Amino acid sequence: MMITPAYEDPTGARTEVPQAFERGSAAASDVLVEESPVGPIVRRPGPVEFTVIYLHGNRDMSGAPEPGLDFAGRLALRTGAAVLCPRYRPEFPAALDDVHVAYDHSRAMAPVVVVGERLGAGLAAALLIRLRDLGVAPPRCAVLVSALLDLTLGAPSLLLNAGADSTFDVAELQRQVTRYAGGTPPTDPLLSPLYANLHGLPPIQLLAAGNDPLLDDSLAFAARAARAAVPVDLRVRPDGGALRARTVMDLAVFAETWTSAARSSHARH
Repeated sequence: MMITPAYEDPTGARTEVPQAFERGSAAASDVLVEESPVGPIVRRPGPVEFTVIYLHGNRDMSGAPEPGLDFAGRLALRTGAAVLCPRYRPEFPAALDDVHVAYDHSRAMAPVVVVGERLGAGLAAALLIRLRDLGVAPPRCAVLVSALLDLTLGAPSLLLNAGADSTFDVAELQRQVTRYAGGTPPTDPLLSPLYANLHGLPPIQLLAAGNDPLLDDSLAFAARAARAAVPVDLRVRPDGGALRARTVMDLAVFAETWTSAARSSHARH
């Protein structure tokens, strides 16, 4: 049965599905979009195996979930997961606080996988670090896509690959990062997870493109995580088109592998 998505706010009111989700998306007629206290949840009808927290890092660093709903719909259809797109304030540390609240909310629903893109990937990594430091149970795994993990913006790929993306503006990124960080030093490990102690984190997949201006962040983070004995899966596609074509499939396989492994481990005990 095909179910048309609709938002329902906490008062039960029914509203229009955001246009960002509707644009040419086959997923829009196959999934439910429901409001929660922390942001919209996208899922297909039926039982949910696990929950994905998807932190969409749109280029203006707004923290609004709507630009990520189309991707969330495709991921929900592929995995059967409920995909939560949290709202977070566009400033540090408030953004991390909001994401932490979303994680606590999600843990009550099903096992959790954390996924982030660009700034959202940095927030996802920072959440893993905060949870470890607080002694809170981590998600089953995390996936970081085209990750912004070093807000010093010193990576050579920012300049070497900037020409491959006509929409990428290093100067504008610097302005946005400065506004987002406020007065926090850019090497703070919760702001720039590349500088954090990565021991004890759950399995992490990093997806990037060879011509991505943020490529070096993924390469450096993968190396540091591997040295810290974190299970790491690094996949670098030739270009942005190849990355986008494979992201849902790569992410889904990784998430399903680690959520299944956790279920098997719990069953044995």
